[in-house]
Amino acid sequence: MPLEMRVLIVNPLASGVSERRLEAVERALPSDTETVLTLDRGHATELAREWGPRVEAIYVFSGDGTYNEVLNGIEVDVPVGLIPGGGTSVLPRALGLPRDAVRAAERVAAGRRRRISLGRVNGRRFGFNAGIGFDAELVRRVDALGRRQDGRRPGDVAFGWTVFRLLVDQRFRFEPTLEVEGLGRAAFAFVANCSPYTYAGALGLRFAPDATFEGGLDVVALTGLRAAAVPRLVVQAVRGLTARKDVLYGHDLDHLVIRCDRPLPLQVDGEDVGDVELAVIEAERDALTVLV
Repeated sequence: MPLEMRVLIVNPLASGVSERRLEAVERALPSDTETVLTLDRGHATELAREWGPRVEAIYVFSGDGTYNEVLNGIEVDVPVGLIPGGGTSVLPRALGLPRDAVRAAERVAAGRRRRISLGRVNGRRFGFNAGIGFDAELVRRVDALGRRQDGRRPGDVAFGWTVFRLLVDQRFRFEPTLEVEGLGRAAFAFVANCSPYTYAGALGLRFAPDATFEGGLDVVALTGLRAAAVPRLVVQAVRGLTARKDVLYGHDLDHLVIRCDRPLPLQVDGEDVGDVELAVIEAERDALTVLV
């Protein structure tokens, strides 16, 4: 197979993927692009590993979970174009790509390249963030809601209700349950490869405002949380958290170790990867070529 060919990896169950949109995305991409559909969880990793050495570029039309699978399957230096097809699609948005799938496809097809860093936690790559504690527990609860009859995840209302229920179940109190090596005790930790850390609808949440795709990793850890502090935390999440008495902040790090008092949930790029007591987190600088 000639290297001039490209492949488009598609998750047909992603929230923003439909037959009509897929056809429009395919028209926006080079004519020698072959489309392959993922069949189940983890399949995109296998496809990226299989196709990476054989093509000039890999395009991915999906949500963040499939992007993460592709990042963990790439074993050669092949450019990747990320086309928003999920409910949030943090990674392409953080890279500055349009939220509209067809416009994003036109952009990545133009082929402007950018080198970015990635993160690894316990050996698993992530593109934009990883979290231990609060946000990972939130990811787990949203996953537990299951999918609608059409195979798609619950919408923003269900997500907001899940956030509220988590806070209520904790009685709006989060005590220190982990140690960020070199920084101190904290209730939960966010590790960012870029800013925004994630999005709430159209709103970017800047938990780690100094993080960049070209640098190392930033970690933000709250030493604790009480009910009275929740409104302030929400405002600061939009404006950007900074180091202060109740916030630990590490910037542009190559290596980070987090030790948990008990097994705590871990998420990478919005995917639940189970409970951990130890998280070894590393920056993989200049690791990936993306098309933007």
